[in-house]
Amino acid sequence: MEVCANSLRSALAAEAGGAVRVELCDNLYEGGTTPAYAQIAMAKEMLHIDLFPIIRPRGGDFLYSNLEFELMKEDIKVCKELKCEGVVLGILNANGTVDEERCAELVALAGDMQVTFHKAFDRTRDLFEAMETIIKLGCSRILSSGGHINVDKGMSVLEELVKKAKNRILIMPGGGISIDNVQRLVKSTKIKEFHASAMKAVPSEMEFKNRNLMAGRGRDLNYKATDAELVKELIYRANKPMK
Repeated sequence: MEVCANSLRSALAAEAGGAVRVELCDNLYEGGTTPAYAQIAMAKEMLHIDLFPIIRPRGGDFLYSNLEFELMKEDIKVCKELKCEGVVLGILNANGTVDEERCAELVALAGDMQVTFHKAFDRTRDLFEAMETIIKLGCSRILSSGGHINVDKGMSVLEELVKKAKNRILIMPGGGISIDNVQRLVKSTKIKEFHASAMKAVPSEMEFKNRNLMAGRGRDLNYKATDAELVKELIYRANKPMK
């Protein structure tokens, strides 16, 4: 299991729960953006599992300006200096194809670090065409929900992607994976890895709360973080044969 961690706290919980890898992100509500230097540096220092920061300068689409591309290159250099095991990235052209030229430059810059192509893949015009391009680029895995809003809706496509990949690249499902569907997903697709945030709400411990600013009975002060026990349960169910 790879955990999509929204903070150092979540990354440590992922390790405690038995995850083998952390995709470290900020701004998960926007699909994840590159975390701060301190988050990456401290995660690398404290974790004993693989660390893959996402290289994404903003939310929104995956069509980047020259300035944004330069930022991505600098962030990869930082990850290399910190000795991260990998990075997560993806750039598209306006026509919905993978930006092979720019992605190749980023993969080359990553050097010995593994590269995961993230869910920009699901925004491509042809998933199977995109997969062949990403294999050619030398990426290690593709994160996908089968081109659909979640893995439940994209399960049949994920199954076909795994078959057509023929072990040339790992297809790693992510997006809406839960304790209710992970067994079915593993059985259907024959996947070797999966990706989930495994988050639960963390109630605010603030004693003083400005009532003039509160919404939803104070739930706006709560936040979400990866839960180690949920990670354990997901791994257990993923490995448990279905009856």
